Amino acid sequence: MNVGDRVRLLTGTEEGIVTRLLDSELVEVAIDNDFTIPVLRREVVVVAQEEGKNFDRAAPNYGPGQQPGRNANASKKDNTKRPQAQPAGPAKPAQPSLQQALAAAASSGAGIAKPAGSGPASNTSKQAAAAKGLFLALVHQSPELLAVTLINNTEADVLFTYGEETSARPYRALAADKLGPKASSKALSFLHLKDFETWPAAVFQLLPTKLNGDAAYELITKRQAFKASTFYGSQKPAPVIGKDAYLFQLDEKAAAAIAPEKLAEEAPVPAAPAKPAGVDAAALKAQLSGDAPAKPAAVVAAAAPPKPAAPVVAPPHEFDLHLEALRPDNKEELSNTAILRLQLDAFEDALSRALATNMHEIVFIHGLGNGTLRKEIHRQLSRNKDIKFFEDAQKGKFGFGATLVRLK
Repeated sequence: MNVGDRVRLLTGTEEGIVTRLLDSELVEVAIDNDFTIPVLRREVVVVAQEEGKNFDRAAPNYGPGQQPGRNANASKKDNTKRPQAQPAGPAKPAQPSLQQALAAAASSGAGIAKPAGSGPASNTSKQAAAAKGLFLALVHQSPELLAVTLINNTEADVLFTYGEETSARPYRALAADKLGPKASSKALSFLHLKDFETWPAAVFQLLPTKLNGDAAYELITKRQAFKASTFYGSQKPAPVIGKDAYLFQLDEKAAAAIAPEKLAEEAPVPAAPAKPAGVDAAALKAQLSGDAPAKPAAVVAAAAPPKPAAPVVAPPHEFDLHLEALRPDNKEELSNTAILRLQLDAFEDALSRALATNMHEIVFIHGLGNGTLRKEIHRQLSRNKDIKFFEDAQKGKFGFGATLVRLK
């Protein structure tokens, strides 16, 4: 079972797309591409393509950039892929009306106006040629669900790896494959617009290659983070797939060819074999007879013992997230966004240390303010499986400005 497979729930009639592999036993499934639920792997089954042939219905195969039909549930009949009746012959060009003929005669002096679409002006409506290169495309699968896709709009093959990077996890490898020229990959992962603020950064490693080519190329490494100020303005027609997508070019600087002499310089030079030393017959006879003094054993320096890791220090039971408590000597002017990031980093560090030291509970003092920090803390706590429950802490002491977290 892979990301992008269409599956059916064994305990119901719902169907959806696998958007994420949570662990060895749990997957995330988008039902009708609108909302996601975690499901055990043993409770879902992959919908086979042959099923549509046996039951007289089309089995949807949603690739990157494809929109689901009106009947999102594949168990119903879907007539969107049935062939339409073709006309008996080629369509004849429409004859110009009297007004069109007079207008054409007045502007160009011709006696008869040409049918619409037959002149050179019709070519101006064509879109400009798509830019060459490697692109990250986020394609709508539904109004809320986006598929992460790699597009290769070049003449070379591309070996690539794809991973994600978050503040909690530096890097997680998710896919590695080879992509042919003028092609697009399958959905590498799925992202939800409702979780835009917590989207991971996409990390690509790209190596162009040509079979029987005469040059080697340098590896391209690209980390693409997403910001609201530039994300929504990046929507444009994507090359190869012919769909509108949020498009980001990964090879603004094309991979440089490596010169053959540079490859030769970087290749390790094999060491020359050591010549055997001459054999002293007298010394060898003395050693065999036992008359020669014993040679001292070689002294091997003992390896230095590894430095012990610093012990994890438990945070205080009441952890204050106010800027004055986190940085008492701070004198620089910080923006609201920078302050919020600093507070969230401190919250995540304190929570991880509390879990590592087996604390039973911890109180986070976040204050009231506009409620942004409190809302973000509660959102992260609700997704953490190591949290038993959380609630407002001692309203008589803190009001609504603190949260009590009970740990498992």
